Amino acid sequence: MSRSDYPPGYDDSRGPLYNPQGGNYPAPPAYGFPAYGGPQPGQPAAPYPTGPNTPLYPGQPGGYGPGPYPGQPQPGGHPGAGYPNPPPMPPVMPPTIPSDVLSSGDEFAASGSGWDDMSIRHAFIRKVYMILAAQLLLTTAIVAVFTFVEPVRYFVQRNQAIYWASYAVYFITHLVLVCCKGPRRKFPWNIILLLVFTLALSYMTGSISSFYNTKAVFLALGITAVVCIAVTVFCFQTKVDFTKCRGLFCVLGIVIFVTGIITTIVLSFKYILWLHMLYAAIGAIAFTMFLAYHTQLLIGNRKHSISPEEYVFAALSIYVDIVQIFLFLLQIIGASTK
Repeated sequence: MSRSDYPPGYDDSRGPLYNPQGGNYPAPPAYGFPAYGGPQPGQPAAPYPTGPNTPLYPGQPGGYGPGPYPGQPQPGGHPGAGYPNPPPMPPVMPPTIPSDVLSSGDEFAASGSGWDDMSIRHAFIRKVYMILAAQLLLTTAIVAVFTFVEPVRYFVQRNQAIYWASYAVYFITHLVLVCCKGPRRKFPWNIILLLVFTLALSYMTGSISSFYNTKAVFLALGITAVVCIAVTVFCFQTKVDFTKCRGLFCVLGIVIFVTGIITTIVLSFKYILWLHMLYAAIGAIAFTMFLAYHTQLLIGNRKHSISPEEYVFAALSIYVDIVQIFLFLLQIIGASTK
């Protein structure tokens, strides 16, 4: 008769496993495990909580509320504040092409007009780029604060009303500076309006940048700088005259404006990634072309040029082109890095 390899079972009749304890201590648990399906020691009785944020034990504080997106049990970001809204679209505004600031002919041509006209044009270009550098420096500083300072970043993301208020200020000041010749040319009102316009657009740019990580912001900033420098050098060197195609640029501006409105309406009901990226790509290409157009208007050695009295309009046009290129590139790069 074969002998079993298993050790003999424990028999409670031969003696207790534990010696009796003195005092009022509770008896030790029974030897073995509960039956399958029975309540486990220390576990709550069925039914178990079904929600991912429902407290498991009585008296335990509950989790955060459900996230706004399917499959997200908890909100991201700062605890208790909820996940911020998706980043807003870039400001929808047609490029600036008012006909009253353009002067045709060879009034300020770079060759054949005498040294006086060339010196006026060169002083005009220096003034425009000094104003543009101050605008870009202010915008870069605001974007840096909104991106790196966490309290400011959380505040901006959770207070969208300020963004829309700055949008209204941006829209009104833009229309005044483009459509009204008096405020645009009269000092110091033109500088004051341009400063208010720059602050409003800088706040909007910083608000949109705060929704993306620093890597995407740095990449978009670097690519924008390279593109703008390349376009500027190309416009100073090439013999191609973009100012002859004013009708084409007017149509392109209308198309971008209408496409932006339609895309904003569609994405407000249902977010479609490919539509957003398509609009961002078209916008980046279109405003790069407008940057070349406005730069050649500034140079003055083409068929059409900007009057030297319109230094505020020239700086505003190029500034809007650069900021729009940055915002469109940021949305493309930000979507690819998520």
